[in-house]
Amino acid sequence: MKEIEGDIWDYHEENNWIVITTNGTLKNDGSLVMGKGIALQAVERFPQLPSLLGCYVKDYGNHVLPVMQYKIITFPVKNDWRKVADTKLIVRSCIEIVYICDIQWHYMFKQLSKVYLPRPGCGVGGLNWEEVKPICEKYLDERFVVVNR
Repeated sequence: MKEIEGDIWDYHEENNWIVITTNGTLKNDGSLVMGKGIALQAVERFPQLPSLLGCYVKDYGNHVLPVMQYKIITFPVKNDWRKVADTKLIVRSCIEIVYICDIQWHYMFKQLSKVYLPRPGCGVGGLNWEEVKPICEKYLDERFVVVNR
């Protein structure tokens, strides 16, 4: 895992895959709550995303999801948007994203060479990077680039 400074959306504009942190809370209309942080930034760019992700979470649960048409991978850090990010969920999301990049992608595409992500669970999630960084370092390899703004 590598760390850099910058705006994650600059990498997305260069046609790279990026990660957005998410939660598992659905609104009454079935759309996913995406009202703050990088999730809100994604909604501003892709207004259909909360409805799409809401359907996925309703059917499959709060798991990592590659969204092909937007070159985004969701990374759950919270089960409930009102709570602090959950380090156990971050561990599970790390395991799932590596699995997706290793196994699932291999059958559809060549393996991804780089995936850019924010500091998961930090910022709106309320965790400190010093607490989350060792988790990320344990599971995420050199393909994953943490972008700190």
